[in-house]
Amino acid sequence: MTISDIKNRIPGYAKDLKLNLSSVLTPEGAPGLSATQIKATALASAIAARNTSFARELETAFTGDVDDKSIEAAKAAAAIMGMNNVYYRFLHLAQDGDYANMPARLRMNVIGSPGVDKVDFELYSLAVSAVNGCGLCITAHARELAKAEVSKESIQSAVRIASVVNAVAAVLEYEQSDDQARKAA
Repeated sequence: MTISDIKNRIPGYAKDLKLNLSSVLTPEGAPGLSATQIKATALASAIAARNTSFARELETAFTGDVDDKSIEAAKAAAAIMGMNNVYYRFLHLAQDGDYANMPARLRMNVIGSPGVDKVDFELYSLAVSAVNGCGLCITAHARELAKAEVSKESIQSAVRIASVVNAVAAVLEYEQSDDQARKAA
């Protein structure tokens, strides 16, 4: 499976997504990010978008281009943020300071030791948080990236990747379910 194979499955009504996917997965289309950061951010975002087939296709397409540690870190970011985004979104939406003052009592060891550069893991975590819509986590990860002197353009690139990958995941999921419905009929 290649990126071209994936793009060829995107239907005509989502042509903009096909064009955007072509763009955001390149260093020119994702200014400030390395090729590894781009691809690992895309994989983490695809996992967060909950389209298993698409996420596995991206992982296969990136094999050989992205080292195993970065692939594992992308998966770890999707996993830990899947938990954290729900918890911290609750804290935000509940609007009750008592909850915010209570210990989370959730293990988050991977954040302290992600196996890759901390900036890379923060980028992946930011992208997943954007897909999952957790404002507190988005703010926290953007702040950490700014402290590490990551440019706003780089941060925007990570979120642009997340937005396109999320939309492509939804369209491919819809098309796959439509194909299955036709076969069943």
